Amino acid sequence: MPIAIAIDGPASSGKGTIARKVAEILHYHHVDTGAMYRAVALFARRAHCSWENSEGVATVARSLAFTFPLIGGAVHTVVNGEDVSTEIRGEEIGKGASKVASIPAVRLALLQAQRDLGERGGVVMDGRDIGTVVLPSAQLKIYLDAALEERARRRALELGKEVAEVRAELADRDERDMRRAVAPLTCAADAVRLDTTGITIEMVVLRVLELAQSRGA
Repeated sequence: MPIAIAIDGPASSGKGTIARKVAEILHYHHVDTGAMYRAVALFARRAHCSWENSEGVATVARSLAFTFPLIGGAVHTVVNGEDVSTEIRGEEIGKGASKVASIPAVRLALLQAQRDLGERGGVVMDGRDIGTVVLPSAQLKIYLDAALEERARRRALELGKEVAEVRAELADRDERDMRRAVAPLTCAADAVRLDTTGITIEMVVLRVLELAQSRGA
């Protein structure tokens, strides 16, 4: 039976990678909600709208339509018919995504689209408030975490930056995500918490698949 799997966690905890691999193995649809906020940041910048302009950014968010097609074995982010998969992955856009995600009207604008994608089942959705807000009835909820030092090391390797610099950036982002007034990053009461520190991707994927099977997937 196709189920909904919600995967939450802080930046660089591995949730995107794990979600993609689990979805591929189960032949489920993968929805990266972080990509949606990155797209909002990108399109706001294109419209010369400051990320601090709550009303303007919310207007941008309401104008976007998302699809996540599988192209060449990879999930792409298509917004208003344009494939922005590469453009939204810039470091600066990532910072903008964290800022626009703290705007209540932006979260509200994207919430129904996220629920529509997730409530049909057969989906793995990752983000920061999936199990608590977007899909509170998901049959399986996972909260992935890892030590800050480990997350900083992973991210620094990806960006080619110094670990100390990335550590400070991640700590700042964690603070914003956990303390924002609307839909803060938190572990759902019925979520399974998995610490990925020092554990291979394959081991984490296997554990998630075991949990999914126990829920009927």
